[in-house]
Amino acid sequence: MPVKIRLQRHGKKGKPYYWIVAADARSKRDGKYLEKLGAYNPNTNPATVELNVDGAVTWLQNGAQPTDTARAILSYKGAMLKNHLAGGVKKGALTEEQAQAKFDAWLEEKAAKVQAKADGLSKAEAKAKAEALAAEKAVNEARIAAAAPVVEEETAEEAQAEGEATASNEEE
Repeated sequence: MPVKIRLQRHGKKGKPYYWIVAADARSKRDGKYLEKLGAYNPNTNPATVELNVDGAVTWLQNGAQPTDTARAILSYKGAMLKNHLAGGVKKGALTEEQAQAKFDAWLEEKAAKVQAKADGLSKAEAKAKAEALAAEKAVNEARIAAAAPVVEEETAEEAQAEGEATASNEEE
């Protein structure tokens, strides 16, 4: 029974949400699976990935083949690296402590990169909001400035008309 680690689609039309599962290669895309390993939400920026890394590594060591997208997600979360390091421990090239130290260092570096991207996105969003507010203020000021002289001229014209009307009333 060949096992694949693949994505199983859920969610509404146009709003995909995926489960990362280990499934028999012959089963349907959204059909029966052996184990749910995590979830992937591409609708957020950066994409949200929840993954049981140890479970994924166990399936990889037992011969499960990830699909291309699943491989990218496993690599993003460090499951492929942990599998690689576990192979080095089996061969005796590394000790368990060294492998765990390398994995922890990689996780910290990856978390810093993700946080930097999230900070950059929030700064860009704040800058865009500030620019939109400034543009809106400029438009409103221009609109007020354009409307203000018209009102003053009308009141001046009305005052002159009223003055002429009172003068003609006085003459009578």
